[in-house]
Amino acid sequence: MVAPMARNELRPVIKLRSTAGSGYTYVTRKNRRNDPDRLVLRKYDPVVGQHVDLAEVISAHGGESLTLSNVMTAVDPALVLPYLANGDDLAEAGLAAAATDQRTIGDTWARQLEYAAVLALFDGEEADDEDRAVLAQLHPTALHVPVASRQLAEAAFAGFDVEAAAAAQHPACALLPQEAKESGVATLVWHRRRPFHPERLYQALEDLACAAVRSRGRFWLADRPDTLLSWDAAGGALCVEDAGPWLASLPDAAWDMIPPMRRAAAALDWHPEHGDCCQHLVFTAPGLDREGLERLLDSCLLTEGEFAAGHDAWKRLPASFDALLDPVS
Repeated sequence: MVAPMARNELRPVIKLRSTAGSGYTYVTRKNRRNDPDRLVLRKYDPVVGQHVDLAEVISAHGGESLTLSNVMTAVDPALVLPYLANGDDLAEAGLAAAATDQRTIGDTWARQLEYAAVLALFDGEEADDEDRAVLAQLHPTALHVPVASRQLAEAAFAGFDVEAAAAAQHPACALLPQEAKESGVATLVWHRRRPFHPERLYQALEDLACAAVRSRGRFWLADRPDTLLSWDAAGGALCVEDAGPWLASLPDAAWDMIPPMRRAAAALDWHPEHGDCCQHLVFTAPGLDREGLERLLDSCLLTEGEFAAGHDAWKRLPASFDALLDPVS
């Protein structure tokens, strides 16, 4: 006979945190029988002033008894490029975490690689300098340790800051790669202070998504001037999401509710006229056509005349991204 679960075990109190990176936390109970997996709810985030996904804070379970010593990803450098180029859905491969999981293999692999503090390398004979250069440029701050090294055991217990790691993944303050070129692999960092024309950018999305094995960052769209948008592409599949407001669009009273890491990131890139509003995209690939990519990106920006017309005129531009994002109210 199976003993019944106590009420607190069946319906534990959980925390859900805003995926917009605002720091807003919502406390509720969940039914473990009905929702055994990580809970995600669509709720109103008062910091960003809109409905966003709130995700269950897994690290809270276990309380004082649970310690995350580190996060590692085991990597065969020879497989990095094939995995990044794989645009198949996780569901097609039987790897989906839930029925609503629409991620691709390439996107999931890229995020697992970039989140880890340590990359445990199985460096076989098939890996070459190009493979190693791609890996180094995608995640330059990770500690690279051979799987047979004694250092791996030490790294496993080096400690891991969950809050800092989560903040570093938010597009507003992500630790994006820097300019690099090695063994035929290049990383382009493209930074501009003029918003995109929505229609021109939308028409160029396919070419931009396929221009590199990996691209990510944040961007500024003229018809949504107050919204920070995230860019995440791998395997030719592009994910564009509303990541909340630019800090420049928030009232002063709301700044106290913004995580310190995001405030610091905004301060480092603050413009006297536009604040933190900008284009900051990073593209990595073997044989990257840097000049052609820059020309294409620059052609999608507002012209000087369009820019001078101001916000009211920008908002009347074609709402091309309504097909990917919730329409602007």
